[in-house]
Amino acid sequence: MNLAISTLPIRNRRASTGPGQEKRDFCARAEIAAAVAAQHAFDVDRDGRFPREAIDALREQRLLGLLIPVALGGEGASAADVVDVCHILGTACASSAMIFAMHQVKVACLVRHANGDAWQERVQRRIAAEQLLLASSTTEGNAGGNIRSSEAAVQSEGSRIRLERNASVISYGEYADGLVTTARRSDAAASSDQVLVAFLKQDYTLERTQGWDTLGMRGTCSSGYMLRARGEAAQVLSEPYERIHSQTMAPTAHLFWSAAWSGVASGAVRCARSFVRKAARNSGGQMPPAAAHLTRARVQLETLRAAVQSGVRAFEAHADDPDGLSPVNLQLSLNFLKVEASELAVTIVMSAMRACGLAGYRNDGEFAMGRYLRDILSAPIMINNDRILANAEAAVLMSDPPVRLSQP
Repeated sequence: MNLAISTLPIRNRRASTGPGQEKRDFCARAEIAAAVAAQHAFDVDRDGRFPREAIDALREQRLLGLLIPVALGGEGASAADVVDVCHILGTACASSAMIFAMHQVKVACLVRHANGDAWQERVQRRIAAEQLLLASSTTEGNAGGNIRSSEAAVQSEGSRIRLERNASVISYGEYADGLVTTARRSDAAASSDQVLVAFLKQDYTLERTQGWDTLGMRGTCSSGYMLRARGEAAQVLSEPYERIHSQTMAPTAHLFWSAAWSGVASGAVRCARSFVRKAARNSGGQMPPAAAHLTRARVQLETLRAAVQSGVRAFEAHADDPDGLSPVNLQLSLNFLKVEASELAVTIVMSAMRACGLAGYRNDGEFAMGRYLRDILSAPIMINNDRILANAEAAVLMSDPPVRLSQP
């Protein structure tokens, strides 16, 4: 089995956005989509509905194929480009940003681990050409949020495969054009002997088993489903999921999610800044009593931005090496990024709300912080921080902290 990462890594290679369409900066295109997302963010949250308008805008801006290599019709963008788009979307609509982030994590797995397989490359071409949206299915039954354990197994039927999986969560499953799921390699395999499988919409059916009436991130529509799928054997990625998880799935998820959360926090700080400026103008230049909380939030936001930027640099410095992301210290730093970013983002939004006082606590005014706060509270429990820290205990014991600030 070839365990080398694909020769088409995530790189910063710009491409035109299509025949006759003006080539534009990724961030400028993301800002157009974010403006659409912002217009509908309130009712997406209130109604717990899929942010169709925002996803359509991302399609129009050709951003769903951002990571697909240029040779396969995509943009050939870098992880840093995706991080920027996640952040920009997060300032407007947390659900839209998280859907985009989860989609790009799945695309990254296909791009980096296709190993030249014809079926996998065809689906990448379709993602780029048709701007297909991929859903995520990594949690299951009794395993809960333990994505390194699977119950359902891939059933081989000659050149065909079959999978029946009780997925406790499939984010935006009903609205996606395909999904990427973990599964046991076979009936005889251990729960940790997993593979990653890509299915397109015509390959599967979904029977809803659980709803999604949550405090925040309501627009992700992450209901539970019974997944029944059939496809070609080539739809199973050749590399073991253990490797895909450590080299791509976990690092990109932690980067892209953290960027989305930093965007939510930035949106809250922007809102609080507007409140403090308005309050100061209305009082002849005198700052409101809680203005210090805005300063504190801004300091914390800069810390969060620096953490995400550091994570991106670490990932991109090693991502093109097949084993570049294997060192324990690097794995720890990317895992800890998720923990730190998720908890710091909550603190920032709380500080922003305190800066606004009652105006932020109310749901019926221009400075309402309720949506920001409810959405960001999902961050520490989305792959629970306690699980990440518990899983890291052995690695922490084996790994010395860096002795120099310049040490990778």
